[in-house]
Amino acid sequence: MPAGDQPNTDSSSDFQELLAVLDLNRAGDDLFVGSHPSKNPMRTFGGQLMAQSFVAGSRSLVRPDLPPSALSVHFINGGNTGKDIEFYVSRLRDERRFANRRVDAVQDGVLLSSAMITYMSGGPGLEHAVQPPEVGTADAQPPLGDLLRGYEKTVPHFVNALQPIEWRYTNDPAWVMRDKGERLPHNRVWLKALGMVPDDPVLHTATMVYSSDTTVLDSVITTHGLSWGFDRIFAASANHSVWFHRQVDFNDWVLYSTSSPVAADSRGLGTGHFFDRSGQMVATVAQEGVLKYFPPSNR
Repeated sequence: MPAGDQPNTDSSSDFQELLAVLDLNRAGDDLFVGSHPSKNPMRTFGGQLMAQSFVAGSRSLVRPDLPPSALSVHFINGGNTGKDIEFYVSRLRDERRFANRRVDAVQDGVLLSSAMITYMSGGPGLEHAVQPPEVGTADAQPPLGDLLRGYEKTVPHFVNALQPIEWRYTNDPAWVMRDKGERLPHNRVWLKALGMVPDDPVLHTATMVYSSDTTVLDSVITTHGLSWGFDRIFAASANHSVWFHRQVDFNDWVLYSTSSPVAADSRGLGTGHFFDRSGQMVATVAQEGVLKYFPPSNR
């Protein structure tokens, strides 16, 4: 690993916190309990809820080697970051090649989210996929810390957030773009774990699921030349889906390419694909978010 890629101590600690958050406590056959990391936004991070729900469902499988094919999560209520979350698993189907799970995340009797997870071993068949966009290699892009330098007071929620994932933007991030007065209808960022993910497919996939909530809505606002921190924007995830095409290796770089096909009625849709370093599509993502923009007064 080149010297510039060495994670700092804080980031390595953040990655260990993510692994601890994904290591759910099994409180019953179909009940798991999950904690929060030490650095949190005001509400439980949606990516955390999704990743923990995915782990809970996967740990309940009769056939642990059955690969996931789809995850769809609806967010119902915001979570209290100071309290643990209970994950109730409903076993909807178990067959040799198929399984279905519903996972309800509950806190103090309040439903935070409900996830539907499908597992399927389809076998050989037709294959095709769109090609990844042409971008620079991950090693040629600046670390996230370089892109945040000088913007500490503009986007403090990014600076102070848990950073278990290495981000390498191939385009300017929203706050730099906004500072330059530019706009862009897509965002493309290389991602990988800031530490070694254990040799467990569930944890590699859960780390990708966690990361899928990081930049997917950025293209909604960069299409309009806006940015978090600079502009008054309220955003909350409403629902999030991931379709898994191939097993991901999150110890290596994956490209997350996102765009926004539509925004209407104070809702924005972000879509994206994960590609591995060889260009194979690993997963497809779609997220709808409630987005309220409050333009500055003309007075």
